[in-house]
Amino acid sequence: MSKITAAITAVGAYVPEHVLTNKMLESMVETNDEWITSRTGIKERRILKEVGKGTSFLAINAAQDLIDKSGVDPKEIDLVIVATATPDMKAAATASFTATAIGAVNAFAYDLEAACSSFLFGMSTASSYIESGRYKKILLIGADKNSSMINYKDRATCIIFGDGAGAVLFEPNEEGFGLHDEYLRSDGSGRDFLQATYGGSSFPITPEAVAEGKHFVFQDGKTVFKNAVSNMADVAVKILERNNLTKDEISWLVAHQANKRIIDATANRIDLDSKKVMTNIEKYGNTTSATLPLLLNDYEKQLKKGDKLVFAAFGGGFTWGSIYLTWAYNS
Repeated sequence: MSKITAAITAVGAYVPEHVLTNKMLESMVETNDEWITSRTGIKERRILKEVGKGTSFLAINAAQDLIDKSGVDPKEIDLVIVATATPDMKAAATASFTATAIGAVNAFAYDLEAACSSFLFGMSTASSYIESGRYKKILLIGADKNSSMINYKDRATCIIFGDGAGAVLFEPNEEGFGLHDEYLRSDGSGRDFLQATYGGSSFPITPEAVAEGKHFVFQDGKTVFKNAVSNMADVAVKILERNNLTKDEISWLVAHQANKRIIDATANRIDLDSKKVMTNIEKYGNTTSATLPLLLNDYEKQLKKGDKLVFAAFGGGFTWGSIYLTWAYNS
């Protein structure tokens, strides 16, 4: 019997209609298009404006897009994982609501949170379930409504983040395609440099905290950038070395879309041609848990069965890692 691997067999995505451009940000905070573009590569980002709609709205729409495109029966889905740093609410899992809304009535569901590495870590989790033989269809969704925790008077954060969601379906594969290796890491000392402090159990939200804007996300940009550049590049090199892969064998680098300079640094470290680097940061900004699946959706028609993909991500916490996967189908 062939070894079971966990392969991605379908993708879907959703981004809100409202576009927040660099030009629009010029009227909100002291910045300009040239400054933002040169430092981040971002031209615009999508924002979910509707009152009362949260991350589940994004996740449901991305999942529905996958279902519509692939024809998968939601009742056959065994597990729904929503990778997110911005759940709808505390105590009630966003994934549970999402699963019910899409008709995945036979699935169990839960959230997974590792900041911008959430989807990458979710890939590891989903593939392990598949490889065990216990489950056959796992829906992994990366979704974040980052605008819910952004202070649009803070230039360090408001220019970077956008809202969006992407979804992938993992299924068993006996042809040798799918997830082959992973190298995942974390360092809790890094949480001081990127966090949304208030609203968790250590610092509950109070009227005073809200008045002072302490419920918004905080980022020490220079420290985060330095760690992201070195760690994302290091793990990408590590995954190539562990699997005896050369730059010529790699079809695509699927890197977290936090900053164009970080993406370029990772590609340069493994000496990869820029034509093999997936990018859409100019359209969406940093959608946190959604960047990797949004890339897969945007590039789906260019992907070919057998393509070798290297994923890399870095997030708050700190969390980071790399995954080596071969693509399992032609569009």
